[in-house]
This record gives sequence, C-alpha cells and structure tokens, in this order.
Amino acid sequence: MSEGDVGKYRREETFERVLVTLNRWIVIAMMAVMVVLVFVNVVCRYIFNHSIIWAEEVSQYLMVWVVFLAAGLALRQGRHVAIEMLQDRLPSRARRMTRHLVALMLILFMGILTVLGFRFARFAWDQESPVLNIPLGIPYLAVPIGALLLMIHLFFLYRAYLDGRYEAPESLEAEIDEEVL
Repeated sequence: MSEGDVGKYRREETFERVLVTLNRWIVIAMMAVMVVLVFVNVVCRYIFNHSIIWAEEVSQYLMVWVVFLAAGLALRQGRHVAIEMLQDRLPSRARRMTRHLVALMLILFMGILTVLGFRFARFAWDQESPVLNIPLGIPYLAVPIGALLLMIHLFFLYRAYLDGRYEAPESLEAEIDEEVL
C-alpha cells in the first residue's frame, strides 16, 4: 500500500469515526430532549393542571427524526430484521453474491427514498404544522436525510458485509453478557 493510499484510508477512517460519533450524539440529544419534554409536560398537566401546548408536536417530530437518524447506527450493529436462513445454507461464493445483491438493492432503495423524500419535503415546505407553525418540510426531511445516512453507513460496511465479517450478534442479551464478562 502506497503512502497516498494510507493517507486516504486514514481520512476515510477519520470521517467514518466522526460521522458515527456525531450521528450518535445527535440521536442521544434528540432522545434526551424528547424525554425531558414529555416528562415536564406530564408533570405540568397533572400537578399544575396546565399542559405545554407544543410539547406533543415537538416530541412527535423528534421521534420521527430519531428513528430515521438511528437507522444507520442500527445497521452498523446488525439490529435490522434480516432473514438469513437461505443465505446461510448457500455455498461461500453464492452467499457472497447474495449479500452483494441485498446490499445493492438496499442502496438502490435508499437512493430512491432520498430523492423522493427531498422532493416531498420541498412539496410540503409551504404547509405549516398545526401548533409550531413551522414548515412541514422540516419534519419530512428526516426521511431523506436518514436514508442518505443509512446509505453512507452501508458504504463504510460494504466490504465487511460481503466478506461475512459483518455479523449481527445473536441477541442483545448475548452481547450484554459478553461485555459483562
């Protein structure tokens, strides 16, 4: 590997690490805001008999953003539903080709979702949300941005996934037990 290739690899690795870290912290921050907002609203409603009128709408939009932004992170950890029984019974070469086909179909679908999602967000931009009066395009942007992020995560995992080095843990409990030991 030449010196230029090593530098390129390090830049890609750094970009990937920054992307994953930033993605995680944004999801964590959105979840924290959502939890605090819902908790404060419940306390206000039942103790002070006054509800924060915009809390429900904000928490709904945050939940949509969290789901789509966290999809790529879930992909990295093998947390998406996958039926691999057929794939696991195939010979090595056929298994690799099947994984290649699945990954390409996922990239194609996420690409289409990204393009159509941006179109729909632009279409809905002139409409306003009922309580916050923000453009509805803002919450709708979660779909294309999340799909684009998932595609980027998949590009970083692509080779490992094809080689079978990207395997999902058996269960969350098994992963937790390994960490404890």
